[in-house]
Amino acid sequence: MLRSELRSFHAVAKHNGFSRAGKVLNISQPTLSTQVKALEQRYGVELFNRIGRDIRLTVPGHELFEITSRLTQAERDAENLLDTFMGFHSGTLNLAAVGPFHATDMIVAFKQKYPLIDVEVRFGNSSRCFERILSFDADVGIIAEVPQDDRVTTLPYSVHDVVTFVHSQHPFFQRDSISISELEGERIVRRETGSTTRIAIENELQNRGISVKTVLEMDSREAIWKAVEQGLGIGFVADFEFVAHPNLRAIPIADAKVKTNYYLAYLTERAQSQNHRILLQGRAQPH
Repeated sequence: MLRSELRSFHAVAKHNGFSRAGKVLNISQPTLSTQVKALEQRYGVELFNRIGRDIRLTVPGHELFEITSRLTQAERDAENLLDTFMGFHSGTLNLAAVGPFHATDMIVAFKQKYPLIDVEVRFGNSSRCFERILSFDADVGIIAEVPQDDRVTTLPYSVHDVVTFVHSQHPFFQRDSISISELEGERIVRRETGSTTRIAIENELQNRGISVKTVLEMDSREAIWKAVEQGLGIGFVADFEFVAHPNLRAIPIADAKVKTNYYLAYLTERAQSQNHRILLQGRAQPH
């Protein structure tokens, strides 16, 4: 019974609620509540703080969730290992990526070699992708400027220049390049905290003593592109991520080396799992 109770606890913690967890496990909410309550009563511990319909993990709950995350991933790894004896004909690869561009290259190469393995990908900034790796929600991440963490192995993947991009009515639009000093006083539409593109350009501006005016902060590339197109300000993006558009143009910064480094990242303890071996051995290189 303990295994069922732990599975129920893990689902509630992962999906942040009994209702969502019940839908994922295809069992009723009362059954989930009963199993979690039985677990708490058996060991005399409170795993969730319940405030109305909201729940929050307690300190013991957080510690248990870390363990059940490892158990759940170990079970998936065991299933994937057994799949190797069938020629990689089933299984799922979970990928976290800072954007679709690198991820698409990797997924195409992976699917060509292993067409019957499902691929699930979630996008977010580097900080969020790193969290998904640590929480066992992602097998591999494609992230930039990863923090130092002994639990995670990183492999260099690619390096790209950061460029500015402007709308068709901006004075920079007809330019082949600009000097970084020309950004002084420019209106900026910037990414959210945790974006490595934002960190790279802001560090360079600060080092050069250049001041800009932030008019908007947005958490998606698409939203920033739309805001720049509407003339609200200029934006910054890694060069390979810029998508050609008649009303937008990417302009290199000629006298500054503003770059973002991209890495493949995965939990060190899972280096020998099926998904890591087949992905890292034949990984696609970005264009």
